[in-house]
Amino acid sequence: MNKTININLGGYFFHIDETAYQKLRRYLDAISKSLSDDPQGKNEIISDIETRISELLSEKITDARQVVNEQDINDIIKIMGEPEDYAESEEGYAETKSTYQRRTNTSKKLFRDREDRFISGVASGIAHYFDVDVVWIRIAFILTTVFTGIGLIGYIVLWIVTPEAKTTAEKLQMEGEKVNIDNIEKKIREEFSSMKETIEDGANNVKKKVNDGFQKNGKKAKSGFQDFLDTLGKIIVTFFNVIGKFIGVIIIITSAVVLVSLIIALFSVGSFEILGFGDEFINFPTFIYDSLIPYWILAIALLVLIGFPFLILFVLGLRILSNNVKQFSKTTSFTLLGIWIVALFLLIFTGLELGTSKAYNGNKIVTSELTVQNTDTLNLKMINDDDIFYRSNLRRSTSREIVTDNGIKKAYSNYIKVDVEKSNSDAISIKVRKVSEGRNRKHAKENAENIEYNYTLEGNDLTLNAFFLSKLKHRFSDETVYVTVYLPENKVIYFDNTTRNFLHTIYDVDGMYDSDMINHHFKMTSDGLDCSDCIEEVEEKELEE
Repeated sequence: MNKTININLGGYFFHIDETAYQKLRRYLDAISKSLSDDPQGKNEIISDIETRISELLSEKITDARQVVNEQDINDIIKIMGEPEDYAESEEGYAETKSTYQRRTNTSKKLFRDREDRFISGVASGIAHYFDVDVVWIRIAFILTTVFTGIGLIGYIVLWIVTPEAKTTAEKLQMEGEKVNIDNIEKKIREEFSSMKETIEDGANNVKKKVNDGFQKNGKKAKSGFQDFLDTLGKIIVTFFNVIGKFIGVIIIITSAVVLVSLIIALFSVGSFEILGFGDEFINFPTFIYDSLIPYWILAIALLVLIGFPFLILFVLGLRILSNNVKQFSKTTSFTLLGIWIVALFLLIFTGLELGTSKAYNGNKIVTSELTVQNTDTLNLKMINDDDIFYRSNLRRSTSREIVTDNGIKKAYSNYIKVDVEKSNSDAISIKVRKVSEGRNRKHAKENAENIEYNYTLEGNDLTLNAFFLSKLKHRFSDETVYVTVYLPENKVIYFDNTTRNFLHTIYDVDGMYDSDMINHHFKMTSDGLDCSDCIEEVEEKELEE
């Protein structure tokens, strides 16, 4: 029967039998002796080792009444290592890289690294866990925060749930190193060495300032002014460094937004084109339709022309935030410049081609005589084809729509101007003048001939189409259809309500507005159209008043 002892190890209480206690005590004493030649940080090393042993025992002892036995101590020693295996001389620790080559990676744990923190050390901890530069993690948080807002929420959640690496053992686990005597001792020695260098640098600076003060005792006013200027200079440099970092963040966010938008736009255009209905969802620029170069080549050229400068800005922003980001090599830089120049020339060529495609105007005029059964009154009205494109309100408009007519995509327009003039003969006639553009007069005339416009005459009802169709590639061309009805003297014309928004500069003897001429009869006189029922309306209104 062994006697049990209650001990406090690393802040935890354990029940341990006497044999195991003696073995643990001898083990810790051996470690202490191995460190006796170099007492720097000795107490902290022993404290961290005790904390690590208590953590390992806590994992083994699941019941508070359970007693730690000798086998448990043997298992701990096997994990931590024997003291004599790590008793190294001062020269051994002075070696730079050979010592660190003995480290063996183990499973990492996620902690917050407050020693390399910007806010709380979350990004630094994640960087340690995935073994990447912390600047990339911070950029990922910034981008996800700007685009989705998830980055900020995720950062706050990780800040709450992720523990801070406080002890040496936790710092080793964060870096994926084994938590044994050797690594604990090395880690603490590194921290003390870094602290020592900081203190020595501070002491040297103080000593230097004191010596300089004594040497310049006779020039106190000048020295004080110089110190003021030096301090002011440091403040200014620090201020501009902060401003530079802020500008770097702004550059990264702006360039990233532009690049992501361009990539999404490129893939969207490609997807719509593959599915075959891109024109209904995307309003391509004019040069896309008129150019001889395929859509996808021009889309890539446009992406390169806009995207490459922002790519360079993105890398510049990264370099402002971190010195670890390298600039493009000369080969990469010249390659990108060459691709950008090719894209520029492609778009310049397309622009010149577009300019020449609209250099000339062309007309196609067709005049026809109308055989009206009842020559007393000609009823003028306009109609739309709702099967091609539905319009709830017919009106003249410069906008162009993409429609499908007999399985062919065409451009639909309502830009029609209707006029009525006096005829030089006794017959009623109609003249349709179609106007379009082209790179020369021949092409312009051909484009005008290709405009599709129709009208019908039934009895004394002349019905004009309120629209015309043209080739899809002319969707952004300046095209117009002029319809002129020539009316002999003493003939009457009636303007239906549907013509309200299409009448254009019709001359009448009373000087009425075009929109006021609808729903009235006009007789052609030697001086122009004369309203035959407008006076009656005026008299009726006066009687009502």
